[in-house]
Amino acid sequence: MSSNPYCPIPNSFRRDLIAGKKLIGCWCSLGSPVTTEIMGLAGFDWLLLDGEHAPNDVLSFIPQLMALKDSGSAPVVRPQWNDMVMIKRLLDAGFYNFLVPFVESADDARRAVMATRYPPEGVRGVSVAHRSNRYGTVADYFEVINDNIAVIVQIENRKAVAAIDGICAVDGVDCVFIGPSDLAAGYGYLGNPAHPEVRDAMQRIVASARAHGKPVGILAPVEADARHYLEMGISFIAVGSDLGVFRGASQALRDKFL
Repeated sequence: MSSNPYCPIPNSFRRDLIAGKKLIGCWCSLGSPVTTEIMGLAGFDWLLLDGEHAPNDVLSFIPQLMALKDSGSAPVVRPQWNDMVMIKRLLDAGFYNFLVPFVESADDARRAVMATRYPPEGVRGVSVAHRSNRYGTVADYFEVINDNIAVIVQIENRKAVAAIDGICAVDGVDCVFIGPSDLAAGYGYLGNPAHPEVRDAMQRIVASARAHGKPVGILAPVEADARHYLEMGISFIAVGSDLGVFRGASQALRDKFL
């Protein structure tokens, strides 16, 4: 097995995620390798590089991965969509951990998993030289990589909650992730993830995941919410974002003098 910095095999992040270890992370939405490097120095367990709601693509992701090479924070990527071509390009660019948005069914979940696996387990296209296998220099890459990709699926609406047992049962789904804002919108309570019906849906997701032996993740930039979710048994939590930290600190500095 390889131990080079491009190819983190075995994937200790996936191991800790599956084990239900408490993993505290942060969103990176600014699309800058400089701010991502600074976030990497903070010591979070993981950092989410966002391709869905941030101005990122493969070419902007690669400098951010380079910026995290000396960090202990595991990079997690959220592609724009549950699309095998997008996921293939991100795999080849060097990502090993995926948060796949808008998974509504077991079939969606299986499609996400299959996109991250080479045949016969999946449908990932084969290139013999790309950044993920250090441009073809990792001799055992094809033998071990399928077992070292983490797949987290995002639950965002009523349809997904109704299908949660089937989603959690899909082999290769390592974690289910609650998008509280989208979930609230999906239930008709846009901007109110604390609504009792939304909280009940969250409880249903957590209960199903627990029954299937899967961990649960969530985005919780408000400290009280994050601690509440930890008490619920949610172990994979993003507690803020680079954008939020920068905006809040900038406004706090302004308020000192204005």
